[in-house]
Amino acid sequence: MTTAAPSTTPFQITVQPSGRTFSANAGESLLAAAIRAGVGLPYGCKDGACGSCKCQKLEGEVVHGPHQAKALSEAEAQAGWVLTCCGVAQSNVVLESRQVTDESAFPIKKMPVRVAALEKKSPDVMQVRLQLPANDTFRYHAGQYIEFILRDGARRAYSMANAPHTQAQNPGVELHIRHMPGGRFTDHVFGALKEKDILRIEGPYGSFFLREDVDKPLILLASGTGFAPLKALIEHLQFLGSTRAATLYWGGRRPQDLYLDSWVRERLADMPHLRYVPVVSDALPEDGWSGRTGFVHQAVLDDFADLSGHQVYACGAPIVVESARAAYTAQRGLPPEEFFADAFTSEADKHGASA
Repeated sequence: MTTAAPSTTPFQITVQPSGRTFSANAGESLLAAAIRAGVGLPYGCKDGACGSCKCQKLEGEVVHGPHQAKALSEAEAQAGWVLTCCGVAQSNVVLESRQVTDESAFPIKKMPVRVAALEKKSPDVMQVRLQLPANDTFRYHAGQYIEFILRDGARRAYSMANAPHTQAQNPGVELHIRHMPGGRFTDHVFGALKEKDILRIEGPYGSFFLREDVDKPLILLASGTGFAPLKALIEHLQFLGSTRAATLYWGGRRPQDLYLDSWVRERLADMPHLRYVPVVSDALPEDGWSGRTGFVHQAVLDDFADLSGHQVYACGAPIVVESARAAYTAQRGLPPEEFFADAFTSEADKHGASA
């Protein structure tokens, strides 16, 4: 694996076709430099594990720090693809990224938060409500995420499950946290964490949010707690009074994994343009499941022969997100730039360690 070589000169990074430019300092990743400059390149895990930040290098030299082959293969690197989260410029660089936006302009803040409520929504999913500082304004886009800063400096990322407009009546952030047995942070959430505890967060992060400049029908694809940012998107669509056709496909191993199924069904009554397709892959006889079965990304393939006029927003396990990306673009004509993703990478996914 190539190791980033030191450089002493800031380099100019240009993003096409937008023409946005920013400078990258010595040893600074392309993504960190873009965030610092308020240029919204796409990204997810920021740790070389998910591939959401992958884009084409048109000119210049970039070397990579540690990353996983599933995020960027050797063949892709040879073909000029780069991971901006761990790629470091060695010259002026021109990138191609059609998802570049100004949306990252919301300031990234560190702040203390108080645990306002804890509620188990399934045996392994905790709904956590965080109270934000009363004298602070926290702005974000539906679909973005925050990071918890642990005492040793380690971080854990979770998507916000409530849309920004909900802050007006009930200030705070809602998270859906799945228990990863043996995981230091999630063991704490499901064991010792209690209401009124103080935690530290930083955000907002992420380029996963609704593109409102088009009127294409939407496919919202979630596995497990990948539903969290899509819940925020649905709330945002309802708040906008959007008439865009939207179909939510939510997959789980068993029906209990669809931990806010009743919430979704309540939205259907008020959102005539929203459809809901729950999919279960490993139902047991005692579950009494009579709905769709199999892999959730496959359900979309079964229902749509042509996705060339759609946008897809996919969240959840990396295998689901990447399977959907590959199949929808290759088999259903979805333009690659219309696939927006947030792959939920655990610490095990990133480093081969516990979450």
